[in-house]
Amino acid sequence: MRPIKVLVVDDSILFRNLLVQSLESDPNIQVVAQVADAFAARDAIIQYKPDVMTLDVEMPKMSGIEFLRRLLPQYPLPVVMISSLNDKVFDALAAGAVDFINKPSNLDRAQLSVFLKQELVTKIKIASTAKVGKFKHAAVMNAEHSLNPAYRDKIVAIGASTGGTEAIYEVVKQFKRDIPGVVIVQHMPPGFTKMYADRLNNQCEVAVKEATSGDRVIPGQVLIAPGDRQMRLVRVGDEFQVECRGTDKVSGHCPSVDVLFDSVARVAGKKAIGVILTGMGGDGARGLLKMREAGALTVGQDEASCVVYGMPKVAYDLGAVQHQCTLTAIAKKVYSLLDTK
Repeated sequence: MRPIKVLVVDDSILFRNLLVQSLESDPNIQVVAQVADAFAARDAIIQYKPDVMTLDVEMPKMSGIEFLRRLLPQYPLPVVMISSLNDKVFDALAAGAVDFINKPSNLDRAQLSVFLKQELVTKIKIASTAKVGKFKHAAVMNAEHSLNPAYRDKIVAIGASTGGTEAIYEVVKQFKRDIPGVVIVQHMPPGFTKMYADRLNNQCEVAVKEATSGDRVIPGQVLIAPGDRQMRLVRVGDEFQVECRGTDKVSGHCPSVDVLFDSVARVAGKKAIGVILTGMGGDGARGLLKMREAGALTVGQDEASCVVYGMPKVAYDLGAVQHQCTLTAIAKKVYSLLDTK
């Protein structure tokens, strides 16, 4: 296999050089060019035809977000954003970026180099497999769902990774206030999960928040696992709650979809619906299988609509997925399954 060709775009020459050194430490990556602004990046894309581009959110002349909006319709290309702790990263993901890394502010040069080699190199390799330019926004469902008391003791559990921030939004924005309590794990660093939850809360009909231990799982509310805690479903009396504790990685992640799905299988059983969306690797696949074996109904995103058909594929191959749907049809499928339970 030939090396992955990467274009590095960052206005800081010191940080740009560090990015290049970190990437070129991997024999499977070749940095074909490094530039300081969007205009030079456009020329470099035409000249070098990179497989992946890293892009700073804040740049002179034109922001990374505006550059994405103008660039991707003409030159579809996987982009990994480099961002400080800032909710603008979600604008970048909405504009078509595949993923992002959080630029640490409290590491010395040696520590930062190690971080970049571990985090950025992995994201670049995942991004190089992503499909871009094919994502279409879902239309809001035509049918309105009246409040159904039978939904109150049900639960919907969703897991996602690479490409998941926009995929989750496309699903959740179609949920009405009668949807059973929803619990979600999206692989994301701490700090960003709260900003992401707040953003969804402002854009969707349902209430969305970053989960904390003791939160009740109630109709019309979505709980998103915090970026540095494992989230589990627990039963307290006659209601569901979440417990957020533990920082050890499971299936390579904290939070882990497998941890959430395992707890849903154990606590909710046939009262649950499990959904696995776009993402690299296999986190959530075995947990979804446990949910199905416990009587839950399960849904997987199809290959055509995934940014990365990793997690849903592993789940499908294990026999964990009962219903495979395009992203735009998943919310409607969830409602139809609720009506059959």
